[in-house]
This record gives sequence, structure tokens and C-alpha cells, in this order.
Amino acid sequence: MEVKLWSDKREREMYDNFADLYAIIKATEKLEKAYVRDVISSSEYEPESLKLIAQFKTLASTLKDTVPSVDRFVDTYKMDCPAALNRLVVSGVPATVEHRAAAATTATTSAATVAECVQHFITAMDTLKLNMVAVDQVHPVLADLLASLNKLSILPGEFEGRVKMREWIGRLAKMGAADELTDQQARQLHFDLESSYNLFMAALPNAGS
Repeated sequence: MEVKLWSDKREREMYDNFADLYAIIKATEKLEKAYVRDVISSSEYEPESLKLIAQFKTLASTLKDTVPSVDRFVDTYKMDCPAALNRLVVSGVPATVEHRAAAATTATTSAATVAECVQHFITAMDTLKLNMVAVDQVHPVLADLLASLNKLSILPGEFEGRVKMREWIGRLAKMGAADELTDQQARQLHFDLESSYNLFMAALPNAGS
């Protein structure tokens, strides 16, 4: 006799999301182990790790009511994934970013600030991907990103990413809180965020190692 896990479309979607969360955690655990064992290179590891972290954050946000604790979810489904939990829940950035951040550490530039900038970049790009384009949704995440970038002494004074974020914040300040970016504006902002992120990573010491 076939047993159905769900009784309606909403329940089915919930279990589909559970399956996706399970898969992301398992994939992250395998990726972390492959990186630690030197099975894959840093250049292969980092984009995959960033993608999994972004997917995890988006899904965890969607499931915040049904999965308030990821640790409990892992216990419930008897998942042995300590490396994945560290990467997804505790750190929130790839190991390579942590290593570069550590190399960049000076009296005025901490590894935590570099990791904070990366997180704000990811959050800003995720906000647009989720079609959250109202001024009162976009402005705070860009302001947080700019504040983090301003803390870093290793970036040149006229770092392009910093200049672009200032321009966008100035543009948004002239709009109403409930106003929304057009499709074209949202696409341009996402492009500016992506290019600024790439420039930011390249500007870190030992970025090519």
C-alpha cells in the first residue's frame, strides 16, 4: 500500500523544500571534505561553495517557520554533517574567503570585516533574485554593504564598488520608501553588485593564490 507524505499541495511543497535543504547540506559536507582533502582546487571550490551558501540562505529564509532550527533538522534526519553546519550556519562564507581574510588582517582590517563584506554582497544579490525591489527593502542592504566596505583600509579610496554603491544609495534616497526599481534598474544593480564583488575579491591580498 502506497503511503502519501502529504495531503495537499502546501504540504507537498514543504516536503519538496525539506528534500532540497537535505540535499544542500549533504552537498556542502561533501564539498568541504573534498576541499580539505585537496581533491578539488580553491578555484573550483569557491564558486560551488558560494552557490550552496546562497541557496541555503534563500531556502532557510523560506522555511524559517517550519524549520526554525537547522541543527534540529539535522538531528531529526540523523545527518552527520558538522563541516556543512559550520560552513552554512556558523561561517556563512567559503573557507577560501576566510583564508584570504586572515591574510588581509591588519590593525585596521580584520578578517571578520572582509567576511562581513562578502556576506553583505551575497545578501544584496539574493534580495534582488527574490524580487525584493522596493526602496525600503533594497536601501538597507546596500547601506550595510557600503558601511562594511568603508571599514576596509586595504581598498583604494576610489574603489569602484564603493563608488557604485554610493551612487545607488543616492539614487534610492530620492525615491519613496514604497517605490520599486524597474526591471531594468534591478538588472543593472545586480550587474553592478556582481562586478563590484569580483573587483572586491581581486583586491584582497593573495587573491590569486
